[in-house]
Amino acid sequence: MITTLLQHRREDGSRRLILVEDGEAVFLSGPATTRELALAAIAAGRSLADMARERRTDERADPRAELEAGRLLPAIDHPDAARLVLAGTGLTHLGSAEGRDAMHKAAASAEKPTDSMRMFLEGVEGGKPEAGIIGQQPEWFYKGDGQGLRGPGEPLTSPAFAQDGGEEPELAGIYLIGEDGTPWRLGVALANEFSDHVTERHNYLWLAHSKLREAALGAELLLGEVPTDIRGTSRIVRNGHTLWEKPFLTGEDNMSHHLANLEHHHFKYAAFRRPGDIHVHFFGTATLSFADGIETRAGDVFEIKAAPFSLPLRNPLARAQPVSVAVRTL
Repeated sequence: MITTLLQHRREDGSRRLILVEDGEAVFLSGPATTRELALAAIAAGRSLADMARERRTDERADPRAELEAGRLLPAIDHPDAARLVLAGTGLTHLGSAEGRDAMHKAAASAEKPTDSMRMFLEGVEGGKPEAGIIGQQPEWFYKGDGQGLRGPGEPLTSPAFAQDGGEEPELAGIYLIGEDGTPWRLGVALANEFSDHVTERHNYLWLAHSKLREAALGAELLLGEVPTDIRGTSRIVRNGHTLWEKPFLTGEDNMSHHLANLEHHHFKYAAFRRPGDIHVHFFGTATLSFADGIETRAGDVFEIKAAPFSLPLRNPLARAQPVSVAVRTL
């Protein structure tokens, strides 16, 4: 059974949740946000899916119509944007090192592989340890806080100083930290981990800069066990026509790390176990239009689709106006 939870916002700004199971969608009573419902589930010692089922109403919903009307929010958010952490791991998918390695080849040789290739191979060798054993730590990056989170249909805005704004079709894990500091995985969502690949290509030490960008999250929070083989399509539409399109794979069957290993190496830091915080953790991808020579432009639309998610994630690309930042002495 496929079970998803969606956040809905009425025209007046009031919110409620939608539960979808095997194609049947209904509005819920009670908690109006995923975070509120998850906190109640943790307190009650119940699963998020069971807590949602208990709050079913007779009012049917049409998620696709709500998406087109712009009334669906990202799968998770936090009333205090500073309490939502956007972070992720790279070089986690089989084949993901190819594009990255090509960026850094100029500084390497056959006898001396790039740091990217070394990290990828270390992940292939030690990213899926037996249960109870800590595996190889992955590449890790910070993207920002909830101020940079965008939902379905919202623009992904590239700063004026950016050299590129490119899509990264991914799966994102959604986590809530319990009152005792326990990280709870609420589910996973489709995501576009938007990045600046030209900046990264210039020097891999600029990866941290290239990742400090907005990111988009799909409307559907997929509850329960995470599928191990997810296959989707990433597309860029320009002026109503498909500019670029390519399939992408995710899920553990297509990765060099277990999700549990990626989760361990994120939440091993005490700063990421603050009660009440939300974490959106991007699991990586092996498919980028940038690797195929695509140069995106403002107005392009990124579209990501992947079963078992029933709704696409679409976001237009925008470019911010220059901002002058002056530091003053107090």
